[in-house]
Amino acid sequence: MSETRLDVLAIGDAVVDVLASAEESLLIDEGLVKGSMQVLDAAGATRLYAKMDHAREVSGGSAANTMAGVAALGGRAGFVGQVAKDQLGEIFTHDIRALGVEFETPSIDTGTPTGRCLILVTADAQRTMNTYRGAAHELAVAALDPDQIRGAAILYLEAYLWRSEGPRAAMAEAMRIAHAAGRKVAFTLSDIACIKPHRAEIVAMLESGAIDLLFANEAEICALAGTDDRGAAIEAVEAKAPLLVVTCGSDGAMASQGGRRVSVPIARIGRGIVDTTGAGDLFAAGFLVGQARGESLEESLRIGSIAAAEVISHFGARPEADLKALVAAA
Repeated sequence: MSETRLDVLAIGDAVVDVLASAEESLLIDEGLVKGSMQVLDAAGATRLYAKMDHAREVSGGSAANTMAGVAALGGRAGFVGQVAKDQLGEIFTHDIRALGVEFETPSIDTGTPTGRCLILVTADAQRTMNTYRGAAHELAVAALDPDQIRGAAILYLEAYLWRSEGPRAAMAEAMRIAHAAGRKVAFTLSDIACIKPHRAEIVAMLESGAIDLLFANEAEICALAGTDDRGAAIEAVEAKAPLLVVTCGSDGAMASQGGRRVSVPIARIGRGIVDTTGAGDLFAAGFLVGQARGESLEESLRIGSIAAAEVISHFGARPEADLKALVAAA
């Protein structure tokens, strides 16, 4: 197998997060399910933004946040995502490159603006995401660089982007290129809202060997397996996934590979839970870095747990502390 230039290359939503504190009453008035994600059209995004409190704008997107974490941990990260030729597109491009993430996807000028995610954070640190997909879901096969895909040890895909036909075709082609080059493909279920419409496709990909590493939280793994029993869900899915990683809230996280299960408790850092935005994204970053470096499942889980604990200790979905130092000291 040829040498790799990147540890992880992700394909996902290129969006700018708009975060603001929110009262429970706003969620009730808007009919929002706390902790969930909904998709907005342009008009809906404009209306909700007008109701939000003072907001902070930061580049986001689930897989992009994961690549920010990979870079912060000293890994070689790349990202593929579609932005428009507008102000938010320039912000996204500047921010991700400034973190040391390779980002070469050409911007487009089709009249569709760069995507954004309006995130309402309640006093209990739960985040409710309201996403306008925008240009992110106009990603096409033509935007891929096959050499970039072949040069990454792990290709990481997010289910948020899988919902649109064009990006789904691009991701499928990227999976084909990666496997043809002997690389691994990781897939994150992202959110329970992504699973129901594509459950059969995801199961088929697992059964066909298209996915080498599957990430899920406990709600997502139950939705994929069609059961409310976490243990039964893990047992059902681990038979199909070469490597399954599940975050289990206060119970920590577990990984299953080749009939062997390992688990780690949650890590505790700083002020505890302030904002859960990005917890799963940063956990995936830590685990992916561990696997790219040839670490054990236990060590990969440990790195992921530390990265997740850091990001939930402050507002926002990207690390602020020195993750490499935290991992070394723990």
